[in-house]
Amino acid sequence: MSALILASTSVYRRELLARFRLPFEALPPGVPETHLAGELPADRALRLALEKASAVARAHPQAVVIGADQVAACGGRVLEKPGDAARCLEQLATLSGRTALFHTACTVQWSGGSARLTHVDTTTVVFRTLSLEEIERYVAHERPFDCAGGFRAEALGISLFERIESRDPTALIGLPLIWLAAALRDAGFSLP
Repeated sequence: MSALILASTSVYRRELLARFRLPFEALPPGVPETHLAGELPADRALRLALEKASAVARAHPQAVVIGADQVAACGGRVLEKPGDAARCLEQLATLSGRTALFHTACTVQWSGGSARLTHVDTTTVVFRTLSLEEIERYVAHERPFDCAGGFRAEALGISLFERIESRDPTALIGLPLIWLAAALRDAGFSLP
């Protein structure tokens, strides 16, 4: 079996991939997460997932490499990771009573990059109307400064929503495991 590498520094993606109980290594891809003018959010997510996988695969051509990225958008505005409490409060206030789309892209490449599978999963998140006090309480409890949109759906953030519409609930957390399991089977891994 080939070595499996996750081209990511995300603790959330590492935790998700660990569910498969396959040995893997997580390596930083060293790819800047820049936005190109006129680039649609789903296209940005896919481009970055491909760039991350390719960067790590160049250094490890015999490995199977997973690259992933997520871009969130609401009303034409891309929602970056807030980084601090003030920006998190601002993002969640903007999302209150609105719908956001989370585009989670994933690529698996092997055989030195000659074999590649790609996928983009779009999750729709409908936020309930949130009071400033609810937002402040949530941010103080969870501190989700490293998450696109400023929340963690797998934790207390679930209380912020009216509903989530998705083909793969793990995509919102950062890695579409349903698709990824099939892609890893195609790459020669046994799951389960």
